[in-house]
Amino acid sequence: MIKEIKKEFFAYRNGVVAEQLRVAGDPHTMIMGCQLADVIDIASRYEKDARLAQALWDDIQHRECRMAATMLYPIEDFDTATALAWCHSVESVEIANVLCHRLLRHLDYAPQIFHQLHDSEKPLVRYTAYRLLLNLLLMNRIEKTTELRSMVKKDLSTAPPPLQQLLESIIEEMG
Repeated sequence: MIKEIKKEFFAYRNGVVAEQLRVAGDPHTMIMGCQLADVIDIASRYEKDARLAQALWDDIQHRECRMAATMLYPIEDFDTATALAWCHSVESVEIANVLCHRLLRHLDYAPQIFHQLHDSEKPLVRYTAYRLLLNLLLMNRIEKTTELRSMVKKDLSTAPPPLQQLLESIIEEMG
């Protein structure tokens, strides 16, 4: 089934987008340049399946496989250990955004994932945690406390550029 999915990615490939992603520093060696809407369309043709999703996620060299994995893992089967492992293996801001939006924000225990990861030393893990926080705030799934606002403001002062922009969005959302 993975071969079928990859064939579909190949059919939707966009060389211009793929080259732009490479030039911008995308870490994947296999980039088809598919738009997110195309990946969503392709993933929607397959049944959600934890083993398939994990196999796609494990293909760390293939951008579109990583994206599709977040759409094919059944939420009810996605346990805390797997969620944390996936967060720790995020390799780009784009994958962090897709992971949080398509999968993590729907988990009952999503706020706990944020709290476990927000102070990570790894920049992409921290980014993933805060991207999840923004999703949770937008969904009113986490309380906008003074403590949370203070933590975000504190992290803003030392954050690298992508995380800094995200933290600014979170502060804006918190009002």
